[in-house]
Amino acid sequence: MQITDIRVRKISKEGKMKAVVSITIDEEFVVHDIKVIDGEKGLFIAMPSRKTADGEYRDIAHPINSQTRDRIQREILAKYEEAAAAENFEY
Repeated sequence: MQITDIRVRKISKEGKMKAVVSITIDEEFVVHDIKVIDGEKGLFIAMPSRKTADGEYRDIAHPINSQTRDRIQREILAKYEEAAAAENFEY
């Protein structure tokens, strides 16, 4: 699996959410609405989720193992940092 495109959209409001990201995998599959969050221990990603009837949030799409999650997060955060440094965000 290769991430073949990452698109970063900056969030203009104040708060912990810094950007919303879409990734393309193998030029064939897209995952939208991955959030870049500024947490207590630094930046991390949150996968797209949906609120259930009981008020809980469940991921709609997510990596199966921690190695894949780490790789996706590393690539997304690198692209976010690059876009932030250049102020090169999509709107």
